[in-house]
Amino acid sequence: MKNSIENAKLLVFDLDGTLYEDTDHFDYYCRQLQARVKESEKEAFWQTYESMKKGEHPVSIGKVYDIKNDTAVTVEPLSLQVTKVESFQGEEWPAEKVSQEYSGELVYDFERLIAIGDGWWLPYATAIHFGLSQDDTWECYNATKEYMVTDEFSLTKTPGLKEALIKLCGEKKIVLMTNSEREDVGRLLDELELTGLFHAVHTESQKPLRSKQLLQEILESFNVKPEEAVSIGDNFINEIAPALLIGMKAIYIQASGTDNSHDNLVVVPTLANAF
Repeated sequence: MKNSIENAKLLVFDLDGTLYEDTDHFDYYCRQLQARVKESEKEAFWQTYESMKKGEHPVSIGKVYDIKNDTAVTVEPLSLQVTKVESFQGEEWPAEKVSQEYSGELVYDFERLIAIGDGWWLPYATAIHFGLSQDDTWECYNATKEYMVTDEFSLTKTPGLKEALIKLCGEKKIVLMTNSEREDVGRLLDELELTGLFHAVHTESQKPLRSKQLLQEILESFNVKPEEAVSIGDNFINEIAPALLIGMKAIYIQASGTDNSHDNLVVVPTLANAF
């Protein structure tokens, strides 16, 4: 594992769930959304979200939520082939129906096929199922972002991270690639005391839609071969699979492990274990 980093010339880090691993803000986001559903649905709304977090619901991290069909879609992340489809209530589709509706490689987007790669998307999928609008989700997301700049919210710094990055940035190129907006990224890096340590910062990256393209552009910009670079993140769909597909190495941060295996993949429970 450590050899993957020591031998690399370029490291590409995710931000949310990687450089900090707190999750309380996801619950806060869900509470904002819950307040907008009918009183008679509030308890079911929260219980649905809780079951998603525990991996006990068809919609869970690592799946794709199809807004049009209100289904949980299981995708083989390296081939992008759909292997299973379940209704929101857990009824599995027959193979023939799956092949008719999802033929060929699945193409993620931000309108119908939502990759549930991290905790931000579980409240979102819950909200859409319970009939909230895109405007509702956006307003509650912004309210959560505002909460994250108050004194009520604080980030837990990963032990040894700052020191490790200071050392790494003097030895190799380190890059940040995140879906977060530039203003939020600047604030989070300031709070984590990591401002100025990255050789390049890519915000609003539209992962996973543009993950492969952007990773290839980063490699080219630093004149680094794929096998000389490592992608580090907590989202298999966004950061890990795209990197492996173009020949990079990857470190996947996942406390519960993963069923996915690859010669160039290392799985760690927390970023602290990567150094």
